[in-house]
Amino acid sequence: MMSSVLSSIFFFIIALGVLITVHEFGHFWVARKVGVKVIRFSVGFGKPIFSWRRPNDDTEYVIAMLPLGGYVQMLDEREGDVAPADLERTFNRKSLAQRTAIVAAGPIFNFILAIAIYWLILVIGVSGVKPIVGEVNEGSIAAAGGFQRGDVITRVGDTETVTWGTAGMALLDHSLDAEVVKVEVLQDGVVSRVRELDFSTPGLALERKELLDSIGINIMRPKIPALIDKVTSGGAADKAGILSGDLLLAVDGELIEDWAGWVQKVRTNPEVTFKVELEREGRLMMIDLRPARISTKEGEIGRIGATVAYPEALFAEFNAVERYSFFAAFSAALVKTWDMSLLTLRMLGNMVVGNVSIENLSGPISIAQYAGSSAGIGFVAFAGFLAIISISLGVLNLLPIPMLDGGHLFYYLIEWIKGSEVSEEVQAIGQRVGIGLLALVMFIAFYNDIERLVG
Repeated sequence: MMSSVLSSIFFFIIALGVLITVHEFGHFWVARKVGVKVIRFSVGFGKPIFSWRRPNDDTEYVIAMLPLGGYVQMLDEREGDVAPADLERTFNRKSLAQRTAIVAAGPIFNFILAIAIYWLILVIGVSGVKPIVGEVNEGSIAAAGGFQRGDVITRVGDTETVTWGTAGMALLDHSLDAEVVKVEVLQDGVVSRVRELDFSTPGLALERKELLDSIGINIMRPKIPALIDKVTSGGAADKAGILSGDLLLAVDGELIEDWAGWVQKVRTNPEVTFKVELEREGRLMMIDLRPARISTKEGEIGRIGATVAYPEALFAEFNAVERYSFFAAFSAALVKTWDMSLLTLRMLGNMVVGNVSIENLSGPISIAQYAGSSAGIGFVAFAGFLAIISISLGVLNLLPIPMLDGGHLFYYLIEWIKGSEVSEEVQAIGQRVGIGLLALVMFIAFYNDIERLVG
């Protein structure tokens, strides 16, 4: 448990460090290009941990205590006296176009990072589970649309779907519109069919975090034999004499159909002694097994301390890889970044009008958990997580909220229309409003995080 928490914190800091550095570097790079003097480039807030200067460079580079943001401090007459020789290097004396470019560069660099990441991982190949439909719930819109067990989803609307990841995102996007979406499937693996999902169905209640369940589709899950892989030293399985490679056949005379059924049996019977029949190197054996009692958020459950060995054939049958050539991957990365940006914006808009629950808003705790779990899966998963968060950061910073880059860009739009800068009084009011809005959003995000933890 502790190692998992430390892993989440470590990779959360790594992710934040990368995203903040890229964002602030966008502001820094464009500011330097248009001739603005940059006083400080800081990753993090608060007391500096490390700081340094390069030869013949006016900028102080800082890594600060709190890794929840960063800033680029530029020379500005509004913040203090400026030497006459440096007046032309102040931010406030630059043209409207130059100031706009400097402010917009941060979010733009976040989108560029996402494109670069998607380009890389689409060349490497993104592994996932084939979008094969399992059981279809009676009375659901999936049942009404003709979905059947075994359908392989190949396209949702105009989006080609290779894995459940891409299929799920496409379904989420279309769920925001009260309309009918056409879904192409392969029936029995060979016959192309068109199914429908009517998101305009009266009384339809959609839970975006459990979208597939809301529309009545269950993911096809293979039956995995109860073949033991690793046994935890000192656990119930180890004490009973179970070894790696043992195949569990029956418990108390009842056949074990698959690993899922066995796990359910164990979880619901803590500290109950079983008679387990197993096969070891061609020999049948009987053992007594008593699952340990473990306390979890769901209550007390049984656990034996063993993992399952996955047959290689299952990976070939259910695994899919989304991969492109070097140049094709770039265009695919552009499209993916654009689609994810629009989806993020639409989700935020639907939260504001109440069409999507604010429970979908995640804060630092959830993001840290996602960082740790994705890093545990591998480089491609963690890189994909970075791309999604980078897009979210870019979209959020472009919202016309004072205190964010989008708020400054909104002021510049007003300045362009009226021909003069927005007054300091109006900006001060906007700053207070912005702080209030950001505080409210952070409160909701933290509340959701804590509720997920204790719930």
